[in-house]
Amino acid sequence: MAIHLVHYLHNDQSHWGVAHVHGISPLTGSYATTAELIASGEADWRAAHGSPPSLPYAGMQLLSPVTAPARLLCQGANYPQHMIESGMNPGEKRFNMFFEKSDCSLNAPTGSVRRPAHVSLLDYEIELGLVFKTAITKPVTVSDADLHKYVFGLVIANDISARDIQLPQMQFFKGKSYRGFCPVGPYLAVLEPSDFRYLNHLTLTLAVNGEVRQQDSTANLVYKPAETITELSTFSDVAPGDLLLTGTPSGCALRVPPPFLRRVMQLLLNEKKLWAVFKRMQGRRSQYLKPGDTVTATIASADRVIDLGEQRIGIEG
Repeated sequence: MAIHLVHYLHNDQSHWGVAHVHGISPLTGSYATTAELIASGEADWRAAHGSPPSLPYAGMQLLSPVTAPARLLCQGANYPQHMIESGMNPGEKRFNMFFEKSDCSLNAPTGSVRRPAHVSLLDYEIELGLVFKTAITKPVTVSDADLHKYVFGLVIANDISARDIQLPQMQFFKGKSYRGFCPVGPYLAVLEPSDFRYLNHLTLTLAVNGEVRQQDSTANLVYKPAETITELSTFSDVAPGDLLLTGTPSGCALRVPPPFLRRVMQLLLNEKKLWAVFKRMQGRRSQYLKPGDTVTATIASADRVIDLGEQRIGIEG
């Protein structure tokens, strides 16, 4: 059964522990990074898993269970309905879309995200995150049966995005990497080999101010984890503790005109006017995040064998 780890601040120092229903069982060792925890902490977390909790959650400040330095690798448009709302045709997709976020964007699972003063179109994207277990330094062929050799565990990630930077400037990296733009956690679920069957049976749910905006199953991922890591290994190294965000379901604030209308607009408008129209149209959508909003996110299997907890983030201006 999956073991759910937490990273937390206690007495002004960061620690790791195992999450139980009524509290935390601290690990006895000290691990400065997620990579150190993966390399040296297994006996420690297994012992803590069998111990009763000694720390209450009340007043505990949780931290991201993915620590910098780390690479935050991302998949774009990996759920069919999200492709449609992004102006794409799922039937015509022929490639896996990859990009990155800066690890400066890593943020705690509870707390706040500050909207930069020059950003008005702030969007949310719940994603299942895979934390890498082993280094990959050459092309590998990964199957569902040996995925456990490469993936250490699962986390909730929110790929917060400044759409008025990302799209008009064609800056995915910049528009998704402002500080705090990647809340992660609260739990890092360490999977046993038998738990990997759940990867196709997890429900992702994101709500803003209690209103559900995104909800879908990982069964609908276009490119699954094994084939994604196989392809990723052909052009990129990864290290233990690196994070792969596997894509977001439909329900984002962003809406893009369908391809035909986009082509007409591109013919009739120069680039400056085109993006001015884009910003004006998107600015009418009330779904974009505003100061005072609260974003909650959960990912779990139906039987709660895997339950990544609840992420709760407030938006500040």
